[in-house]
Amino acid sequence: MSDVIPGQLLHLVFGGELTSPESVDFKDLSRLDIVGIYPSYKQAYDAWKSKAQASVDNAAMRYFVVHIHKLMTPE
Repeated sequence: MSDVIPGQLLHLVFGGELTSPESVDFKDLSRLDIVGIYPSYKQAYDAWKSKAQASVDNAAMRYFVVHIHKLMTPE
């Protein structure tokens, strides 16, 4: 019997300060903000939106949603 929940789509939300607003290179990898892993895109989007809005005054701060489930089953 498998412990895998059907339809489980994991998403990682993380962010940090970029070297410039036009890049996707982080200024300091040791200071990445790992927000969390979420079981649905909706929950990940809500977490991303909250963090993005809280950091709106820093143009170099950027948050991302990564679809972990696509990395785990690339087919």
